[in-house]
Amino acid sequence: MKIAIHNRPGSFSDRWIAYCKEKGIDYKIVNAYNSDIVDQVSDCDAFMFHHHHGDYRDVLFAKQLLYSLEEAGKKVFPDWRTCWHFDDKVGQKYLLEAAGLPMVQSYVFYTKEEALTWIEQTSFPKVFKLRGGAGSANVKLAHTANEARRFVNKAFGKGLSQFNRSGYFLERYNKWRNGNDTFMGVMKGFARLFLPTEYAKMHSREKGYVYFQDFIPNNSYDIRVIVIDGKAFAIKRIVRENDFRASGSGKILYARSELREDCVRCSFELEEKLKTQCVAIDFVFKDGKPLIVELSYAFAVAPYDKCVGYWTKDMQWHEGPFNPEAWIVDCLLA
Repeated sequence: MKIAIHNRPGSFSDRWIAYCKEKGIDYKIVNAYNSDIVDQVSDCDAFMFHHHHGDYRDVLFAKQLLYSLEEAGKKVFPDWRTCWHFDDKVGQKYLLEAAGLPMVQSYVFYTKEEALTWIEQTSFPKVFKLRGGAGSANVKLAHTANEARRFVNKAFGKGLSQFNRSGYFLERYNKWRNGNDTFMGVMKGFARLFLPTEYAKMHSREKGYVYFQDFIPNNSYDIRVIVIDGKAFAIKRIVRENDFRASGSGKILYARSELREDCVRCSFELEEKLKTQCVAIDFVFKDGKPLIVELSYAFAVAPYDKCVGYWTKDMQWHEGPFNPEAWIVDCLLA
């Protein structure tokens, strides 16, 4: 089998390429952004593209390209089942509900009138989210009905930017204060107050819908589990100081004793039901039971190098380092 790989430095592709070289797997580097990409992969059996939610080009065409090649008979990563709901919290709501998986209760409205009527009838606080964004970007707490109305008015008015400039700056500042970023990173965040990202300039504002989730109190951490080809590994993420969000906090615990096997079992069940190649699942807890917050097909590479082991589907623990990106290649070859 010959694999075509789109090379994006800093992504899964770094390790895909290294693994193919190490194992003598036939591969070629292609450029997914070229108009002739279909011709580029014509002599290959498989195509791998770690596309990113923060690149406006990827948002425009990556899923469509992958699905087209999959329909043409090529193996791809990520395939349609794995990535159609990527960076789409609204899509994930419907998917998890239809699959009968335990999730945080979520609400979506497509008219201002319906949203305002619901606000009058529900309790607060509620978590407001845009359908896209990672690392807790575009996630805010509506403490009261008045705050929720303000979100609704924006969503059905001028809309909201996918890139939160002030939030990005505060994120970099807090990480620097906690020793998880450099002063140069803070300066980059400050510059973004005045200079938007290429994605923000190219992507239209989010409007025409509003999405809320129940706020689950008393969670000092969340658990993220990643499942690839019947193997699972996990981390524990501590909630930011004076905040309710754990994703993107940079405060991570790796010891097996800090992790929860009930989340791992639920993750294996999700993998089986959804038939994904790779899925990252975020859990919070209500009355001691895990609830799914959201999903992703991808994850940052470096933080998971510190994981101390992984589980197989029989819930056996395997101690020691591992290479999850290599698992993805092996899954595709199999």
